[in-house]
Amino acid sequence: MCVIGRGVMRGNALKGTSPFHNPYNMKKHNILLSVTLLVLMLVAVPVSAKKKVVKTPSDREVWTTLLYRMAQPVLEPMAEGRLQQVMTYENGNLEVSPTWDGRNKKVTYMEAFGRLMAGLAPWLSLPDDETPEGLQRKQLREWALKAYANAVDPASPDYLGWGSGGQTLVDAAYVVESFHRGWDALWEPLSVETKLRYVREMQKLHRYDPPYQNWFLFCGMEECFLMKAEASLKKAGVDLQKEGFDGPLYDAFRIKTAVNKAEEWYIGDGWYADGPSFAFDYYNSYVIHPMYAECVEMVCDVQPNNSYLIHSVDPVTYKTQGPTYRLGVIRERMQKFSCILERMVSPEGTYPVFGRSIPYRLAVFQPLAMMAWQKRLPKQLTNGQVRAAITAVMKRMYAADLYELGLSSTPATTPTNFNKGGFLTIGFVGSHPNVADVYTNNGSLYMTTLAFLPLGLPADDPFWTDPAEPWTSKKAWEAEDFPKDHKWHINKQILYWE
Repeated sequence: MCVIGRGVMRGNALKGTSPFHNPYNMKKHNILLSVTLLVLMLVAVPVSAKKKVVKTPSDREVWTTLLYRMAQPVLEPMAEGRLQQVMTYENGNLEVSPTWDGRNKKVTYMEAFGRLMAGLAPWLSLPDDETPEGLQRKQLREWALKAYANAVDPASPDYLGWGSGGQTLVDAAYVVESFHRGWDALWEPLSVETKLRYVREMQKLHRYDPPYQNWFLFCGMEECFLMKAEASLKKAGVDLQKEGFDGPLYDAFRIKTAVNKAEEWYIGDGWYADGPSFAFDYYNSYVIHPMYAECVEMVCDVQPNNSYLIHSVDPVTYKTQGPTYRLGVIRERMQKFSCILERMVSPEGTYPVFGRSIPYRLAVFQPLAMMAWQKRLPKQLTNGQVRAAITAVMKRMYAADLYELGLSSTPATTPTNFNKGGFLTIGFVGSHPNVADVYTNNGSLYMTTLAFLPLGLPADDPFWTDPAEPWTSKKAWEAEDFPKDHKWHINKQILYWE
């Protein structure tokens, strides 16, 4: 049970649902436990039996090793122009939903690369060092830069399917999100030729119109990236007119539509609707909170006072405000949503499984991870409890993989989350093709890396060095004091029911 919202004490009515709240059942439980322990003590254990001894890894070692495990099978072959030869449907490395809607399977490669890089970018932005982690990071960055070039090179076997249909709108947004998150490390080192190829591919996406939902933000991300790329190219002395571009590289209308619709669909207390109607799923995590914020971040990077492009009105003073003001409001909402996500982590390191796109796994925690990485955690959350909560889920979900990687001495009772080719497999904890949606392929699953954003903080940052602390639901269910929850009055003009 998650401890969210007011009226928590009324949860006492649930006591009857657990055998451990009944004194009689508790007594029976203790007797059974004693008998079980006695039996175990009587079982003969061979002297030759060896237990796997593993030095307890730090939380950061768990995160970096697991992220490298996800990234290497994608980036190494793509850097060499071999990903589309290695990851095929015929050899079982490329997986699609049992209810696959028939779209071009080539979208898998852009999904895997773009989503992976959106999660990797902050970590790869750290400076090089000679530690084992630093060497891994350097290797991944070298592969990534070559892969970025291959992705837009028509002569490369790993040229991505930029014209493979409307799904390209989605995953091009994650590619440009990775650039925004790692601009100096991942965008600036690219050749001018490669940069101009990305600009042209993004502009060609205007041939696709988004459905009336969170997809507006994908278009917004691409156009805001073009705005930021234009400023960067001009600063570097590139003559865009000579390169065949006439006027602004970006479509201002697509930006305005994206940010205005996202604002219109905010329903309060940290939640957005996914279009005109509310959907109870995790798309606030996967897309809406992060990409709405990042659209406005990119505008602020280039035109922070452009109140025509992003127009806001202070609800108290009624004065016109621009992108910087809007970004502050967006981030406060994300802080509230981060509090909700932290409270969703159970004492056992699980979280509620609901809504579509269940196989995206840890991507549920992207807003919480993003606030930690940007050092904007709300005052209600500490570094130690956020790190401990996400790590607990990570260890629970990837238990078998951490054991295989030598980061756990306890053999897992759950299966691996990777297929025989080393790529993520469709499922949740292990392989569960039945939970896939019609659009799910195993490239989609690299969304799980979006929970690893705090790796963009150096190893000596308080996020990593502060002692681990119990998270809210762990405190609550272990009879420790914990903070009550409440509604945040972020938008003063909304009339709340109180």
